[in-house]
Amino acid sequence: MSPVIPLPATPADRATCAATDILTRVGEKWSVLILAVLSDGPRGFNELDRSVLGLSRRILTRTLRILESDGLVSRRVTAQRVEYALTDLGSSLLPLIIAIGEWAVRNAGEIEAARARHRR
Repeated sequence: MSPVIPLPATPADRATCAATDILTRVGEKWSVLILAVLSDGPRGFNELDRSVLGLSRRILTRTLRILESDGLVSRRVTAQRVEYALTDLGSSLLPLIIAIGEWAVRNAGEIEAARARHRR
């Protein structure tokens, strides 16, 4: 089987890797949670703020801007509110995020056992 990436992996390879870039984004603490909240449909800023406890308005704003700049979330200004929604690109990412989450739940016991063995 050939390697997933060319070896040796250089810093330049990592810096230009599209997969590394998006994995970093979805690995952020709040990005996946916001994408999951938006999976039920568009939400206003205040709705998002109330939906994610422990997330400051400043970080919510920053995260939404990043997700928008990546094309995963759209922002629409109406007379009543600013509304955020998943784009088609953001929606296409959800099944992959869900699969990772399901994998994590399915393997949580094995991962914790390995961590416990490592701590000994």
